[in-house]
Amino acid sequence: MDFLPPWPPVFNPLMIFGLLLILGSLGGYTAHRLPWLPSITGFMLIGLLFGPSGLSLLDQDTLARSRILVDIALGLILYRLGLSLNILLLRDCPYLIAVSLVESVLTLIVVTGVLWIVGFSLTVAALVGAIVVSSSPAVLLHVAHELKAAGDVTETTKTLVASNNFISFVAFSSLLPLGQFSAGKGWGDILLLPAYRFFGSVMLGCAIGVLIYFLTHYTREAAQYRLSFVIGGVVLTTGLAAALNLSTLFAPLVLGIVVKNLEQEDLLSQIQFGESFELFFIVLFVSAGANLHVGELVTLAPVVLLLVAARSLAKVGGVVAVAAATQSPLLPATARGLLLIPMAGLAIGLTQTITDLLPDKAAGVAAIVLGAVAVFETVGPPIATYAFRLAGEVGRARSAPSAVHPASTVTDVS
Repeated sequence: MDFLPPWPPVFNPLMIFGLLLILGSLGGYTAHRLPWLPSITGFMLIGLLFGPSGLSLLDQDTLARSRILVDIALGLILYRLGLSLNILLLRDCPYLIAVSLVESVLTLIVVTGVLWIVGFSLTVAALVGAIVVSSSPAVLLHVAHELKAAGDVTETTKTLVASNNFISFVAFSSLLPLGQFSAGKGWGDILLLPAYRFFGSVMLGCAIGVLIYFLTHYTREAAQYRLSFVIGGVVLTTGLAAALNLSTLFAPLVLGIVVKNLEQEDLLSQIQFGESFELFFIVLFVSAGANLHVGELVTLAPVVLLLVAARSLAKVGGVVAVAAATQSPLLPATARGLLLIPMAGLAIGLTQTITDLLPDKAAGVAAIVLGAVAVFETVGPPIATYAFRLAGEVGRARSAPSAVHPASTVTDVS
């Protein structure tokens, strides 16, 4: 009876996608029943429960097969993040550039130093430091939507999140040669691989961005196809990046930046993905939870908590320090710093990059970073809620403009 399927059945991407959505939705429902538990944490706990450290329904082979789903989810999230990086706003607001550079560099130095002091190699410490420079747009967007938050702090923080994710990737790419050298790679890999992945990803994101821009404007009277162009462009960019051994994280981010700064009428950047976008958040965070290893988390718990404290102080301290130095209001600066604390998508993706390129260092980096992600995604939503209330922007979405005018000054925020 050759027509009978093998038993147990082999998971394929469609089965995995359905399973992740169903399990994740159960986790999200449970989180909604507990007011103190954010839905994102519910997704990760479900992944942990059914992953290799739990019931093993999602084993390592299944998680490897789900990589394409995670890449698409990260691609769409990072594309939306790229839309938040308004070059005109940065050009006309050097204050934002200063804030982004100071808090990013301070985070890199503080985290690297702390991990090196407690016994990690300089290579691992520096790579983790570069990764945790990134911030999570997911928490910012979710909480802002739930609270109907809008205003200068909300919009400028979106730009800061996009900017420090850009800086995180650049720093990570710059430090890859250090990791390649310590792993005994040849000089070709050490020098050429990071440059190829960085500049190749920039060129790919720019090319697809220009293509999508012109296609959208050529068919501007048919608005019903704009979302298809966007999703198709993101998936095509992610697929080409994987095929060309470029970064499946940086290329979609560049795509979003190019689209945002090319168009004049917001035909693409104002597209609403709707509730269907939640599907990709579920897939990403359930998969992240399944990749957590309880044993390593318990062993490294003191280090993870130390990392969380050091990064949080560096983020908030950097933003507030620039505000104090420029005599800008400290209250909105504190709110911005708090909104930069959550960390997730890009950190998860860069950790996977280390797994691919530097497998000998993957276990230590993954345990620290994913453990920190679990903490940040648990405390992040309540912190973001407090930050929006501190800024006085809760409930202003209906009356506030959808974006900050490039000519507006951050120092005027009250």
